[in-house]
Amino acid sequence: MIAKCHNLAFGFKPAFPYDFPYMTNALRAVIDVGTNSVKLLIAEVTSSGVHPVHEESRQTRLGQGFYETHELQPAAVAHTAEAVRVFADTARAKNCPVIRVIATSAARDAVNPTALTSAILQASGLETEIISGAREADWVFQGVATDTELAKHPLLLLDVGGGSTEFILGHGQKKNFAHSFPLGTVRLMEQFPVSDPPTSAEFAACSGWLKHFLHAEVRSQLLPALEREQANGTVQLVGTGGTTSILARMEKKLDRFDRDRIESTVLTFDQLVAHRQNLWSLPLAERKQIEGLPKLRADVILTGVLIFETVMAEFGFPELRVSTRGLRFAAVMAG
Repeated sequence: MIAKCHNLAFGFKPAFPYDFPYMTNALRAVIDVGTNSVKLLIAEVTSSGVHPVHEESRQTRLGQGFYETHELQPAAVAHTAEAVRVFADTARAKNCPVIRVIATSAARDAVNPTALTSAILQASGLETEIISGAREADWVFQGVATDTELAKHPLLLLDVGGGSTEFILGHGQKKNFAHSFPLGTVRLMEQFPVSDPPTSAEFAACSGWLKHFLHAEVRSQLLPALEREQANGTVQLVGTGGTTSILARMEKKLDRFDRDRIESTVLTFDQLVAHRQNLWSLPLAERKQIEGLPKLRADVILTGVLIFETVMAEFGFPELRVSTRGLRFAAVMAG
């Protein structure tokens, strides 16, 4: 989600009480091992909230070549373990007493997860916790709810990762629906590889499969809960994860990560369609020149933007809000 290091001075107060054990004025670090990238959050965690001081991301594509056999590939494992080592060294240099490593979709779906956990242990000296889809959804909800403005409204949170997508529905402290589906940007890209530039037939195949998946697999589970939640007011769609932050940066032509400006972004359905049409019409080299789009994300942005467009169309959402918080914000509080 974040292309390079940033020193931040923002303070986030939880929207509701947590059961997590706070450490007064203590730095904590969370290293999040995802299907597409490894992300680091170092934050000061107190009873008044989470105060990020350093965030960084490295794309390692742990899920590359994974979905045919569900076996983590040696090169991807090595790149991922090295990224964790670098981030662990950064956290130690900042005297973090707590460094937590969590892993998500690719690790929990793998037939050889110990290949990853052993490599990380050897490289960094740290144990890795492979979290369930349910735990991931819970933490995404808790992390986004540290934004007190968002916590005032009924929300459908859509956390699109490289290997899975979490749909979480709730309001304030109450979470009414949460499910992790085997749908992600890298997973979809590997299932539907595209030419350079993508062809209309390739787009139609990917889009058609995605529409069918949402209608057949997601709608029957989500829609009843969504209709009940709408009795409490208009449900707002909020996207978390790298795709939405990048789309916000593209919309506002931001050449760097700026949490305040990203989180103030509201993308209409028409704006999202326009971004998708432009992205799918360009060759990779031209996508890499788009302001706000990190060069290493210029391939996987195709499936990312399509997932959000299709969800908005399937469930009738006219706009998409953006949150840069989520999994790591909750994990660092639980560290």
